[in-house]
Amino acid sequence: MPSLPLLPTSLVGSYAQPEWLIDRAKLAGRFPPRVRAKELWRVAPETLDQAQDDATLLAIRAQERAGLDILTDGEIRRESYSNHFATRLEGVDLDNPGTALDRSGHPNPVPRITGAIHRPHPVEVGDLEFLRANTTHPVKMTVPGPFTMSQQAQNEHYPDLEAAAMAYAAAVNAEIRDLFAAGADIVQIDEPYMQARPDAARAYGLAALNAALSGVDGTTAVHICFGYAAIIHERPSGYSFLPELADCPADQVSIETAQSGLDLGVLSDLTGKTIILGVVDLSDHAVEPDDVVAARVRRAFDHVAPERVVIATDCGMKYLPRQSAEGKMRAMAGAARLLRAELGGA
Repeated sequence: MPSLPLLPTSLVGSYAQPEWLIDRAKLAGRFPPRVRAKELWRVAPETLDQAQDDATLLAIRAQERAGLDILTDGEIRRESYSNHFATRLEGVDLDNPGTALDRSGHPNPVPRITGAIHRPHPVEVGDLEFLRANTTHPVKMTVPGPFTMSQQAQNEHYPDLEAAAMAYAAAVNAEIRDLFAAGADIVQIDEPYMQARPDAARAYGLAALNAALSGVDGTTAVHICFGYAAIIHERPSGYSFLPELADCPADQVSIETAQSGLDLGVLSDLTGKTIILGVVDLSDHAVEPDDVVAARVRRAFDHVAPERVVIATDCGMKYLPRQSAEGKMRAMAGAARLLRAELGGA
């Protein structure tokens, strides 16, 4: 990976998709899709790939203009963070979906597992290659976690959800290996359901995460969050599942702190991990001043060295208006400049 400055900046994953590409009102008016949701796209199927390329270029250039150090593809091609990958696996019946409770407790259509989960081909390598070809910055790709996908499915094949999670883990492991082989600098596994369902996460979710990362050679991260601010409005004061990640193979742990006002003493439990620190509140479209974002980062320094902090947003930027998203990215970069000057970093 190219060298990074002190306190590098990055999106968690998603960026605001353009209104001309996707029906943003329809997207925001429903729970994140677990099955295919082609009706969300405004562009005809025969030109959708080209339109998604164009929108991804806009997302790349917006991150560069804002001054971010680590770039994602903005997850522009995804209807949700998880269904882009989960619906391309064999062993699931997408035409006759099942039902599972969302983290909010509401039923949601989900893939119905009717056979052995298998990844027939790489899912995101083409997305990565497009990103890699269009920036010289370090790049990060995100994949949904095996535990989370097991919770977002109706299991009619495996003896239990633990077995399903381990099958998903094998598919994720193969994808991560292919992403690193294709030039990814960082690969992040998104596991929000570890926070939502901590007992099951302890019982078998952590084992599935470890299996997904087994034998992987490259910088890896795991993201755990409280849910999209646009949909989940109430925030707990702390994580129900976080110290358990201290011994997992991931190099980095991504958390949210801005909207929740999280007590950052929890970071002391993650000694040795780099912390991707969410310090930009996505529940409010107003752009925070640079010094407000810097103050949120500074809170972490009592518990983790600045050399092990990546400045990031909270989760769910795709739901923000683009003007707000661009301003919040600039605020992250501005906060990093303030803090580097204080600390004497490059």
